[in-house]
Amino acid sequence: MKRELSERVALITGASRGIGRAAAVALAAAGVKVIINFRTREAEAQKTLAEVQESGGQGMVLGADVGIASEVADLIATAESALGPIGILVNNAGISRPQPLEEISERDWDEVLATNLKSMFLVTQAVLPGMRRRRWGRIINLSSVAAQLGGVIGPHYAASKAGVLGLTHSYAALLAGEGITVNAIAPALIETEMVTSNPKARPNLIPVGRFGTVEEVADIIMMLVGNGYLTGQTISVNGGWHMT
Repeated sequence: MKRELSERVALITGASRGIGRAAAVALAAAGVKVIINFRTREAEAQKTLAEVQESGGQGMVLGADVGIASEVADLIATAESALGPIGILVNNAGISRPQPLEEISERDWDEVLATNLKSMFLVTQAVLPGMRRRRWGRIINLSSVAAQLGGVIGPHYAASKAGVLGLTHSYAALLAGEGITVNAIAPALIETEMVTSNPKARPNLIPVGRFGTVEEVADIIMMLVGNGYLTGQTISVNGGWHMT
């Protein structure tokens, strides 16, 4: 795989920590040049870059709010000017806002949907023209078991992650003949800050009896990057909580 990916460039949104960081490190280890996107946590994004470089990989850190079209355009232009055309997109940026049902406001709804769903549309639209010209691309969208079971955060989060599945299916169907695959990953209770800060997220909810690791999700990202026949699928990484 390293030979096949050595000339590729990947953009990972929300890569300052957690699954995004693990994805950046795994891709870099396979020879991919990685763009580490962050919105507010630049110091943590620099730690991701340090891990990439320690493994012998190449990358850069770029800040942008991927829920804003103008910032996405600047992000893509800067990244491609520095490292080359983006062929791999990991749409990972997301926020979690655990709230009692009666406290969820319209603003909460709009912010969660903009970060978790709208951002995927904006970034995908921005990288697609180049992928279509080159007739090669891998797009991986991070959904959640919340899209399948409702989850432990709230309907705003569950709706945003369910929307990711519809977005994935549509892009996959439209692009299947152009060398571009589009797939989703639906993790459950991966040991990240988002999960461990939520008291409703408990390991005993998971049949295997533990939280998942970010590396276990990164393994699936690498599988999807390396497979040109798998498209339009949702890969559940959830310790048996939801079986498909």
